[in-house]
Amino acid sequence: MTTEAILGAIPARYASVRLPGKPLRQLAGRPMIEHVYRRCLQAPSLSRVVVLTDDERIAEVVAGFGGDCEMTPAECASGTDRIAYAARHWDAAAVVNIQGDEPLIDPAVVEKLAQHLKQHPKESMVTLASAIDDQDFNDPNVVKVVRDRRGYALYFSRAPIPHPRRQDAAKRLQHIGIYGYRKDTLLELARLEPSPLETSESLEQLRALENGIAIRVLEVARSEPGIDTPEDLARAEALLNRI
Repeated sequence: MTTEAILGAIPARYASVRLPGKPLRQLAGRPMIEHVYRRCLQAPSLSRVVVLTDDERIAEVVAGFGGDCEMTPAECASGTDRIAYAARHWDAAAVVNIQGDEPLIDPAVVEKLAQHLKQHPKESMVTLASAIDDQDFNDPNVVKVVRDRRGYALYFSRAPIPHPRRQDAAKRLQHIGIYGYRKDTLLELARLEPSPLETSESLEQLRALENGIAIRVLEVARSEPGIDTPEDLARAEALLNRI
């Protein structure tokens, strides 16, 4: 591996309020984390895909399907902290943070982000967004983002932004929770204290904006959401069984 490498990191923890053991929940005969891992392997710009966990049960399952896994401390407060802890010893240019609860993630979406990092080495951080419908626009569980004219994030919010006084005035976008970082940017973020807007909205990416780190937002087609509830699990199972 060289310093130009781009790694795909999948933080995974066992604890979950609504779905305990979520990464190991079975979907179409395989644990959820395996679906995510195998889809990320299909992104050719990633030099390596690795699961990061503090739980031996997850590590054992990943090893069982032939995946790459590293153990990280239980004290890591977030997925970003978990990746930053491991990335300190990685010889890599950038890291893509893929959520471990998205078994239907499109490999082309992961590749788009990794390719952007490869082609734009001066950009510190990049994420994705897609068009949003009226129902999701008013749902506080769905994060919205507004961009400037160059495609950089102005703000992320659970509120419906921009305010729809004129429907044709600005494009409405839903944030997709996958991130790419330069390694030094990732380590810097992990060192920073939680910021006021981050705490208010409970959105970690606002820490970057509040500290002057620009986030490029690329637009992609609407994607399947992650798994948070038993209903989400059943829906994903049905979709995977059709593939």
